[in-house]
Amino acid sequence: MATRKYDQRLRAEASEETRRRILDAVYTCLREAPAEPVALDKVARLARVSRSTVYLVFGSRGGLFAAFAEDLLERGGFSRMLEATAHPNAREGLRGGIHGVMTMYAAHRDVLRALYSMAMLSADAVGGAVQRIEQGRAAGAYYRAMRLADQGQLRPDVTTEEAADLLWMLTGFDSFDLLYTGRSLPVDRVAERIATTAERTLCR
Repeated sequence: MATRKYDQRLRAEASEETRRRILDAVYTCLREAPAEPVALDKVARLARVSRSTVYLVFGSRGGLFAAFAEDLLERGGFSRMLEATAHPNAREGLRGGIHGVMTMYAAHRDVLRALYSMAMLSADAVGGAVQRIEQGRAAGAYYRAMRLADQGQLRPDVTTEEAADLLWMLTGFDSFDLLYTGRSLPVDRVAERIATTAERTLCR
């Protein structure tokens, strides 16, 4: 019985190692050749696996990019961003959440820029990963707006839907990159600029 459990643990570790190598290979492709489509043959070669193994682990190209986007955000601090957003005071949660989002973007700026640029040309190029990121971000913006409204912190002339739309716009990757890359501001200052704009526009 002990031998069987040991073998199972070794197989699980080997499977996780293979998964990690494949995700790292996608990262390398996007970082080193951001203007080129990500070819699964190249991903497999860099990860030292067969193309069929990529499909076995992730199911499809879309599944690979969905896992890649999730992994990218998690390594950038997604859990910490959620924790900051859940601050008991909605206004503090707004500022903390925005800071967390900007930090995630900065952690992998070049790879995210490649993802977003490819998605503009063809959603299929990155397996719908950007669309899923944006859907999650839209839900997060609505959650923040709802919390402000529930705690009476929204301005009376701003609806929850309007607040959610503005937050979605302000926390987008392009909004971040205009300040971070376009204006060469450090990430903390970018976060402060955007959080202050959101607060002054939406809050009492």
